[in-house]
Amino acid sequence: MNSKEDKKKIKIITGIFLSILLMGTIGYMFILKITLIDAIYMTIITISTVGFKEVATMNSIAKLFSIFLILLGVGTVGYTFTTLIVMFVEGTMQNIWRDKRMEKRIKKLENHIIICGGGETCSVIVKEFKKTDSEFVIIELEEDKYLRLREEDYTVIHGDSTEDKVLLRAGVEKAKGLITVLPTDADNIVTSLTARTINPNLHIISKAIDETSHEKLKKVGADKTISMNEIGGSRIAALMMKPHIISFLDVVTRMGEIELDLEQVEVSPNSYLNNLELRKAEIPKKTGLVVLAVKSEGNEKLYFNPSSNYMIKKGDILLVLGREEQIEKLRELAN
Repeated sequence: MNSKEDKKKIKIITGIFLSILLMGTIGYMFILKITLIDAIYMTIITISTVGFKEVATMNSIAKLFSIFLILLGVGTVGYTFTTLIVMFVEGTMQNIWRDKRMEKRIKKLENHIIICGGGETCSVIVKEFKKTDSEFVIIELEEDKYLRLREEDYTVIHGDSTEDKVLLRAGVEKAKGLITVLPTDADNIVTSLTARTINPNLHIISKAIDETSHEKLKKVGADKTISMNEIGGSRIAALMMKPHIISFLDVVTRMGEIELDLEQVEVSPNSYLNNLELRKAEIPKKTGLVVLAVKSEGNEKLYFNPSSNYMIKKGDILLVLGREEQIEKLRELAN
C-alpha cells in the first residue's frame, strides 16, 4: 500500500466519523430539543456505548435513533481501530508523520535548489551537493524511486514536476535554482517553462536529450542546458586523444584520487586584500594557492590568469584550486 492510498483511507475514516458525529448531534437536538453541547455529549456516549446518564427523557423515536447510531458507530469505531492497528504494524503511520515533517521542513527552506527527477543523474548531483551542505529538494514521480530516496532520508516530494502545485510544494517561488533531469525532453521543457513562469529569477539548468532541444529549452526559460550523451562522448574521445589533460580535469572535478577543490572566494569590503595588487597580496606564499581567474563585481566575464599587478577590489571573486584547508586560509584573508 502506498502513502497516497493510506492518506486517502485516513481521510475517509475521519470523514465517516465526523459525519456520524454531525448526524447524531443534529438528530438529538431535533428529537430531544436539547442544546448543542448536550447533543454532542449524547452522541459521544451513544457511539462509545459507555452508558452514562442521558441529559433528557428518551422517547421512542430517540431510543430508535440511539440504536441506529450505536450500530453505525460501533462498526465505524471497530473499522477505524483495526485499520489504525494495521497501519502501525506496517509502519504506515510513521511514514505519514515523516511526510508531514518533511513538508514542514520544505516550507522553511529559502534559496534552496530543486532537482526534478530522482534517477541516476540525480544521485550524482546530490552527492556533490552534500559535500557543500547545499539545501535541496528532489521531486520524483515514480513510486519506487520516491520510496528509495525517502528511505535514504533525502528531502523528496512524490509528484509530477511539470505541475504548478508540485513545484509550489517544493518552494519554487523561494528557490534560487532548479535542475531538471527528467527522462524526456518534453517533460524537461514543460518543467522549465512552468518554473520560469512562477519564479522569473530562478536559475534553471536542464538536461537535453535530443540535440535539437537545447534551443527549445533556452526559449522556455532554461539558463543552461546539458547533454549527457555529448558530454560522455566528448570525454571518451578526450580520454583516448588527450589523457593527460583529462587527468588534470579529474583533479579539478574531484573525480581522481587527489582531493582538490576548484573554489570561488569573494573579497569583502573590509578584507586585507581590498585595493591590494595581486603580487603584494602574496596569496601563494600565505595560502599555497594560485589565483586561476578573477570575476569583478558587475562583470559576467572571467579574467583568466590575472597579471601580478592586478588590483584586487571588493566584490571580486577569486577562482582558486587547492585543498580545503588552503581555501579556508584564503577565505580568512578575504573576509
